[in-house]
Amino acid sequence: MQAWAKDQKIGLSMLTLMGDPAGELTKDLDMEMTHPGPISKGIIGRCKRHALHVVDGVVKVVHLSEGPDDPAGDADPSLTLAEAMLDAISVENVLPEK
Repeated sequence: MQAWAKDQKIGLSMLTLMGDPAGELTKDLDMEMTHPGPISKGIIGRCKRHALHVVDGVVKVVHLSEGPDDPAGDADPSLTLAEAMLDAISVENVLPEK
């Protein structure tokens, strides 16, 4: 993960990249890709493309990029990119608490 952070020029930002080599978090979040397409290519246990906004251990926003013909979300990852997450967080921050 350190090499990826360096490649992406994360530096001393607020982002933290973490791995999930055994897939425990992926399974706990119900984000394991089970579509037969990737599995048929030998990609087993891949995590779905998603983004979370978590505050003090509470998930506030979940965005998932996948479609019927695009289980990996590669064709349109826009929901999981920074701009969509920042928009969702800004809306979440102005809504009254439930």
